[in-house]
Formats: sequence, C-alpha cells, structure tokens
Amino acid sequence: MEWLGNHTWRMFAFRANPVQTTNGAAVARVLGIDPGLRNLGWGVIDADCGRLRHVANGTCHSEPGELAPRLLSLYRQLSEVVRRYAPDAAAVEQTFVNKDAVATLKLGQARAIALLVPAEFGLEVGEYAPNKVKKTVVGVGHAQKQQIDHMVRMQLPGVEIASPDAADALAIAICHAHYSLAPRLKEAGGAA
Repeated sequence: MEWLGNHTWRMFAFRANPVQTTNGAAVARVLGIDPGLRNLGWGVIDADCGRLRHVANGTCHSEPGELAPRLLSLYRQLSEVVRRYAPDAAAVEQTFVNKDAVATLKLGQARAIALLVPAEFGLEVGEYAPNKVKKTVVGVGHAQKQQIDHMVRMQLPGVEIASPDAADALAIAICHAHYSLAPRLKEAGGAA
C-alpha cells in the first residue's frame, strides 16, 4: 500500500507489470466485470499471445436492503477477488440508459464500485459497450445471452461458468484481451 495523503491509501495488486513474460511468452491476467447491484459477475483469464486460459469466475451478491451496505458488500467481495487473483488489468461493461431511471442510477452506482476497486489496486481499467463485447466474442453486436455463454465456452475450453453474469464478465475480459492487450502481448512476446 502507498500513502497518498488526505487519509487515502492506494493498494496494489501483486503484479506490477501489465504484460508478464514467462518462458519467452507474454502473459497478461485480465479481470472482466459485469456490473450489477444484485449480482456483479466477474471472470479472470490469462491472455498469452492470442491464446486464452480460464483462471476463475464467479458472482458477487448483495442482499436486498439499504443501498450503502449493498455497495459496501460488493466493494469488499470484488476487492477480495482482486487480491486473490492479482490481475494485471481490468475491464468493465459500460452501462446503457433504459426507461427505468431508478434502475439505471442503481446500476451506475454498482458500476462505480466495478471501476473503483481495480483503480484502487492500481490496475488499468478498460470500458466496453455491450454491443462491442458481443461482436468481439460472438461476431454480432446483438447476440443473446445463450450465444455469449456458448462462445465463451468455445474460447475457454473446459470452463465451468458460475452464472450468466459471470459468463458476461468472461466475455468482457476476452474483449479487453483482444482490443487492449493483444498488441502489447505480441510486442512483449517478440522482444523476449
């Protein structure tokens, strides 16, 4: 942890470099986050020059009730995920505005937790529109949840997906590996 002043500490994940080189191959660990107030999905993958490997996935739950304790619960659970799996980067799905303004605001608050936790650990955080994630993983921007789940399973053989939210989070991590990390992984792999 590092002291930033004004009663603020900044925690760092165990890995300091967003692209690791192991045995001549560049590897990056990515945490994908699908924000939600009731169910916040997360998925961790390792990206290795075009190859993806599943590490873990799950769902952070908050019980119905007052908003502040629910957000605190999500914050603590997601912080534990970052501590346990030590990702190099994170990616979060952007929110969309729907007709229910209250639901949109609550989703925005859960999304703030999804952005805050990785930033607190010093991680680069990518943000992707839902259609971009779907197009990257499935090939079409308006894919159904079942199609996303199927394609995540195809790209991460043997994966056991904890929930539909976790499947979405893994898709977000795959999207980030494709758009943000792929060029750096190729560079680092070629330099080794």
